[in-house]
Amino acid sequence: MQTIKAAVCHAFGAPLRIEDIRLRAPEMGEIEVTLSAVAICHSDISYAEGAWGGSLPAVYGHEAAGVVSAVGPGVAGLAVGDSVIVTLIRACGTCGNCAGGQPTLCQTPYDGDSGPITTTQGTKLHQAMACGAFAEKVVVAQSQVVRIDATIPKDAASLIACGVITGVGAAVNAAGLRAGQDVVVIGAGGVGLNAIQGARIAGARRIVAVDMSAEKLEIAKEFGATHGVLATDPAPWKASFKALGGRGADAVIVTVGAIPAYDQAPRYLGYGGKVVMVGMPHSGATSTYEPVIFAAVGQGMVGSKMGDVVIQRDIPWMVDLYAQGRLKLDELISGRWRLDQINEAIADTKSGSARRNVIVFETPSN
Repeated sequence: MQTIKAAVCHAFGAPLRIEDIRLRAPEMGEIEVTLSAVAICHSDISYAEGAWGGSLPAVYGHEAAGVVSAVGPGVAGLAVGDSVIVTLIRACGTCGNCAGGQPTLCQTPYDGDSGPITTTQGTKLHQAMACGAFAEKVVVAQSQVVRIDATIPKDAASLIACGVITGVGAAVNAAGLRAGQDVVVIGAGGVGLNAIQGARIAGARRIVAVDMSAEKLEIAKEFGATHGVLATDPAPWKASFKALGGRGADAVIVTVGAIPAYDQAPRYLGYGGKVVMVGMPHSGATSTYEPVIFAAVGQGMVGSKMGDVVIQRDIPWMVDLYAQGRLKLDELISGRWRLDQINEAIADTKSGSARRNVIVFETPSN
């Protein structure tokens, strides 16, 4: 058992507190990772605000990269000193979904209350999203990590763990975009920019970004959007139809957890198109649509969890794209912060101006 520093949530909506916690050694099939960087995802913020409930006290954070510092029994293919990306995708490998190639939908539950972290008094401390990466170190299942080349900057690599695989995967895996198709991406934040990149990589003909901010629409074009539409327009779907040559989109990817965005998403669709649901509203929030329209023109709706990725397959591909200059990661980073600045970093993220803020544990600067 060792003592490390972490940002702990004791009450929903309250600032996180930097304090000492205890971390046990890795057990069967687990590894310990000393973190170099962890990005702040809106999911962390939503959990910390109580949007989806959960156990407290808790350590959030799930978009991380670092170096393996210990391995438990039964671990194969990873060794101390390896550089890795740490994800929240904990997969048993044997349930029906894992066996069917859908590890993001693993059916084996994980009890974060009984995880590897406790308070210094030895009482319960919840390891949120099976990661608890707002901390100096984590102990996670081997299934959650992917080894990467040590030369890849860890702050950039951390983004792949959630925002990048979620956005790129939504376009490539969930939407199944083919070369020449048209796509609308609602929301040009961190995940939205990656959905735009994914659409570009998949060979989309036209990529329309929709956002409340004109500044974000300009940024979206840097990542591959061919057109931008302000969501504040009276009927933004009409502007989208015009940009798409008078037709609807083959796919509409909703990357924000806003009910108005979900209510309007079907309006952007063309015949046979589908809405890909990525953004997560608060629990209990509902959207409305007309089933008769979906049935009449063969449209569909599909949820996408973590981009439907298989991390051992998809993360090495994305790392190669980054190394080749075909996937933008460095450009996604808005600011670098120390762990003791995490509440400031969260506030900056909530302001809506940030792409991705990253907590760094090596030579931090901001």
